Amino acid sequence: MTGFMKRFGLLAMALGLGTGVPAIAHAEIQVFAAASTTESVNAITAAFAAKKLGSAKTSFGSSSTLAKQIENAAPAAVFISADEDWMDYLDKKKLLVAGTRADLLGNDLVMIAPKDGGSPKHIQIGPNFPLAKLLGDGRLSVGDPAHVPAGLYAKAALEKLGVWNSVKDKLAPGQDVRAALAFVERGETPYGIVYATDAIASSKVWEVGIFPDSSHPKISYPVAVVAGHDTPEARAFVDFLKGPEAAAIFAKAGFRKP
Repeated sequence: MTGFMKRFGLLAMALGLGTGVPAIAHAEIQVFAAASTTESVNAITAAFAAKKLGSAKTSFGSSSTLAKQIENAAPAAVFISADEDWMDYLDKKKLLVAGTRADLLGNDLVMIAPKDGGSPKHIQIGPNFPLAKLLGDGRLSVGDPAHVPAGLYAKAALEKLGVWNSVKDKLAPGQDVRAALAFVERGETPYGIVYATDAIASSKVWEVGIFPDSSHPKISYPVAVVAGHDTPEARAFVDFLKGPEAAAIFAKAGFRKP
């Protein structure tokens, strides 16, 4: 074989020419996901790419912020929300691909305290528990209850338990749940309310109490393909998110089944 033919043969193999195996070029997709899924979704996108199913870039933030960005034509192909309301918001605006929406995950709502404060003190969370007294002159970090899902769940729970009015003026609202987590990690607030998965992801906080499921709406993470980005890669990624490999990653992070 001449040098030219050898080089041509190698090129043909690289391109899938004349080998009976067509070359596959996957378009990169953009995934918008709730901040609380950061570690898990990053691990899943890496696994997705390792299997040569495609590649994905990720953007994380409050579901409300991400939904508004999608409404304003941000190039997201897949959206993972931390509540049903912001997915409903996009659905009502016809910004989701019909038939692609699915409930992906569940979670728990917990109270956390900084590890620098010493050994954790368990707090029995129930009706009229003394949260304002526990805070003293400190503040309670939460996702902004005006629009962040974790903050909305927190407000609903505190209202149901009869303690909202005693702490509503003592809040340190964050732009998303990870901002609320960071306040506690840095010791800027003595307590915070985040998801159980956020507490697990941090080495700097203790989980000191868990809110009863009955105290707040069910925590649900839906996923869907975004209108205008209905590609085989986007659908493949959603299918991968619902598959066993992703389920194992989510479970390790502490997420519930939907």
